[in-house]
Amino acid sequence: MTTEFHSFSSQHESVKPLLGVPALVVSGFLGAGKTTLVKHLIVDAQQQGLKLAVVSNEFGELGIDRALLQEAGGPGYVELEGGCVCCQLTNELLETLQNLWETIRPDRVVVETSGVALPFETLMTFWREPLTEWVGESLAVVVANAEQVAEGRDLEGTFEQQVSSADIVVVNKIDLVAEDSLGGVERLLLDMAPDAPFIRSIQGKIDTSVVFPPALSPSNSSKRKSKPEILPHTHEAFEAQELSFPDNITPEDLIQQLQPLKTLRIKGIINTSVGPKLVQGVGPRIDLSAPPANLPQEIIGRLVAIRRK
Repeated sequence: MTTEFHSFSSQHESVKPLLGVPALVVSGFLGAGKTTLVKHLIVDAQQQGLKLAVVSNEFGELGIDRALLQEAGGPGYVELEGGCVCCQLTNELLETLQNLWETIRPDRVVVETSGVALPFETLMTFWREPLTEWVGESLAVVVANAEQVAEGRDLEGTFEQQVSSADIVVVNKIDLVAEDSLGGVERLLLDMAPDAPFIRSIQGKIDTSVVFPPALSPSNSSKRKSKPEILPHTHEAFEAQELSFPDNITPEDLIQQLQPLKTLRIKGIINTSVGPKLVQGVGPRIDLSAPPANLPQEIIGRLVAIRRK
């Protein structure tokens, strides 16, 4: 195994997000388009002046992903070779992520697994100390090759385990599938991941606000947000909306009001009848947990929701 670290400067100094640094595990079967998606995430972060830490795991010793991703010029890039981050390299991944935090203080973190890794087991690394001290929400984004699904190739075993572990499924390479076949592709994937939102893409181009939702800040108003810029070739359009709820709403009532909204992502802080709660939602799943300490009062009582237009 070899580990190679590269650090790149960012145009703007960044501040740690109030709710922790968001992290993604990008997984998917061999040839699904994971590296292409990660390159898109790198470019998007650069355009926003954000520091993105990327850890890429390639099964084997060739280091092909390093050549592709290093060229994109992310703010921090590490390749872990010669094993799999969901099993053999778990401790190396933990050490690498902590080193990236201490070295470049990223605004976002992406771990790209090999095509044989399982995202849930990789995601567990973010629940270990000392990463829990600075990582906020962590999600598994699984890339599925629409052409592979349409042809019924290699859909058992690893493929099914990966998709079933997804928080969000990116249905990639839709340009290689007849439009009237796409519904069948998504129905098959839905059987494997019934609670995960689906995003269609060509060459991994997605609206990144879905996987990295807009962060709440004290300077944001409580009015409805303007629509984010939609990238070409995604074939989908999204909008971000800020929602507010009365104080002392019960957690049960809050969840009941949020679930029917059919949002892709929800995040924010709400004063409930049992105290402030950090609300994080992906598809129909809504999680409530204790919020970080010393949050600005201006962000309490507000949620950002992202949905299809």
